[in-house]
Amino acid sequence: MAAPVLTVDHLTMRFGGLTAVSDLSFSAKAGDITALIGPNGAGKTTVFNCITGFYKPTEGMLTLTHADGSAHLLERLPNHAVNRTARVARTFQNIRLFPGMTVLENLLVAQHKTLMRASGYTVLGLLGFKGFRNAEKAAIEKARGWLSRIDLLSRADEPAGALPYGAQRRLEIARAMCTDPVLLCLDEPAAGLNPRESAELNTLLRHIRDHEGTSVLLIEHDMSVVMEISDHIVVLDYGKKIADGTPEEIRTNPSVIAAYLGVEDEEVEAVEAEVGLSLPHEGAPA
Repeated sequence: MAAPVLTVDHLTMRFGGLTAVSDLSFSAKAGDITALIGPNGAGKTTVFNCITGFYKPTEGMLTLTHADGSAHLLERLPNHAVNRTARVARTFQNIRLFPGMTVLENLLVAQHKTLMRASGYTVLGLLGFKGFRNAEKAAIEKARGWLSRIDLLSRADEPAGALPYGAQRRLEIARAMCTDPVLLCLDEPAAGLNPRESAELNTLLRHIRDHEGTSVLLIEHDMSVVMEISDHIVVLDYGKKIADGTPEEIRTNPSVIAAYLGVEDEEVEAVEAEVGLSLPHEGAPA
């Protein structure tokens, strides 16, 4: 059994009198794609914002564990250190590329920390020192490698804003991967994609899981994507966890069906009968 890369313990996030997330606990295993799903307003993005340092939780612990056993308490880290030290990267619901920069430059920006260190945080880069030239060459090679992986190498010198929507989504994920994350958090990566683009996204995420040593945590409303690529699914409703398991367990869970249909658990069978569904409930996890 793989050890958890992320452990969420009793996470609570309040905004004044509103409790957006209430006593949430779950873990994401290293090497897995873990999906966080639920109806609109369930608290999914709030959880992401706590994990990635945009919010400091009201209560609870968020532990990110590296392969060497070192642990980072995300709620205690300064915002920038969540990426720099704990190596957590994320994308957003809305694409946040630099549209006026080239496709290649967008991936080089993600490597600014390495390049700044090679420059000595001074003008060594401008003066063409060998150490900086070597670091710049490695950064370009890394960026070109990711552009080849997402089939955008031929458009490396075009403005990122000129790419089709699906290509911009893939470029944003590649930019996040250029920071060498241990955990990649994706907020609705399939939003607005057509079936072909969704299939390309699935292929990319499987590659990241299987070949890059990066675990993936994603929020997604496209259930075809979730069920096809996820190893583990956590379901939220009104800020609370209502289910946690494999895709097959979640698919047949009455509480999950009730949350998505907007009915109480005891009404699920009646609604299923009305719409012609026949799902097993015997022994289904709660």
